[in-house]
Amino acid sequence: MSSYTLQPVDVPKIETKYRRIKTAIPVPESLPVILQLEKYEPRSMQGQPPVVWDRAEGFQVYDKWGNMWLDWSSGVLITNSGHAHPKILQSLRRQLEQKLISTYVFYHEQRAELVKLLTEDAPEGLDKVFLLTTGSEATENAIKLARTYGIHKGGEEKNIIVSFNNSFHGRTLGAQLAGGLPALKEWIVYLDQGFVNVPFPDGFFQEDTSFDIFLESLQKQGVKPQNIAGVITESYQGVGPFFLPNNYAKKLEAFCRENDALLIFDEVQAGFGRSGKWFTFEHYDAKPDLIACGKGISSSLPIAAVIGRNDVMDMYAPGSMTSTHSGSPLPVVAAIANIRALKEERLVENAAKLESVLMDGLKKIQEKHRAQIGFVSGKGLVAGMQIVKAFSKEGDKETAHKINEGCFRKGLLMFAPVGVGGMCIKISPPLNITEEALREGLQVLEETCDEILD
Repeated sequence: MSSYTLQPVDVPKIETKYRRIKTAIPVPESLPVILQLEKYEPRSMQGQPPVVWDRAEGFQVYDKWGNMWLDWSSGVLITNSGHAHPKILQSLRRQLEQKLISTYVFYHEQRAELVKLLTEDAPEGLDKVFLLTTGSEATENAIKLARTYGIHKGGEEKNIIVSFNNSFHGRTLGAQLAGGLPALKEWIVYLDQGFVNVPFPDGFFQEDTSFDIFLESLQKQGVKPQNIAGVITESYQGVGPFFLPNNYAKKLEAFCRENDALLIFDEVQAGFGRSGKWFTFEHYDAKPDLIACGKGISSSLPIAAVIGRNDVMDMYAPGSMTSTHSGSPLPVVAAIANIRALKEERLVENAAKLESVLMDGLKKIQEKHRAQIGFVSGKGLVAGMQIVKAFSKEGDKETAHKINEGCFRKGLLMFAPVGVGGMCIKISPPLNITEEALREGLQVLEETCDEILD
């Protein structure tokens, strides 16, 4: 795995409206903090650009030494309404003053407000909400509900969960069983045969995007459609981002209806305006039975949710499907304020409007470096570039890392390259970014690619 150098490098000083680099990078004075974290945390917590965050506001991140980065990470697709949104800060202060910060699943008013609010943007018939803490919890719960539903409807044989190659649904056991990245399953050893993966119609790794491939893959694996309890898919695959063709999504829903299998859309990183729609599945002519939400739901504190059909959500008796911090007051009020901010400030519309600016800029860069930028995709304010070895589909993670680190040294912050083998430069700024700031970021990315590629 590529790693960022901790040897301070003297880089050109930068002072623009949106970026400021005044010191060597990484900042020499920041190294004690980084080294202390490396000493006491597991190695798995390393791997992001070496900046010690001091504060973050809007679409910019600051350290204590005068540097300022234009943020293209949103944390990790969290801060959809922007870092430290004033409405969220205000709601948190008010809640602290109320002296109610932990409730388990005892009732409180704000939780009642949030669950109602979440159903208002869900498809008709999905009017039950289970609040959780993390996206992994949400996908785990959706899988549990689908299997429970299947067994209730068709007996023990109706237990199969179908998911897609290269998918990511979280870091817990069930989420990684459903995930489609083999390297993440090595620790499990004995895989549950009730989880099967099929090709994802991304148009890059899988060029044939017809629904026939889905059916053929099931047949080859000996899966009978009537034994499928549920199909789970990211609304867009995070390794791309890769989106479902609309006709494919439509046929997938029809397949699930025909076989009484639950259709689950994982919106953990895709929801709350990220792709220019409230939910990314709204780009498709398909309606889910369950929606898993997280990340951008609050733009701040840990909270997640499963939104679903009454008959599915109500299968478990009182007290048998809960979570310690379900609907904890602080994350709940943050989520309420975030949802209101996204709507009142028309940030979903801003993401949709800026899509053409972002995609035109990325395609311009790709045109200059076609040998090594194998694929560009995106909707709204999420996009990615697949960095490959000359005119192939083989990922070039070393070069992707160099581009990422080069941008970091110029004041443009992204999280480390992701995707299959770390080949994807992922772009996901807060949805309140301006066109001027987005264009400046594209200019930095273009300059860096010009310096490193070809």
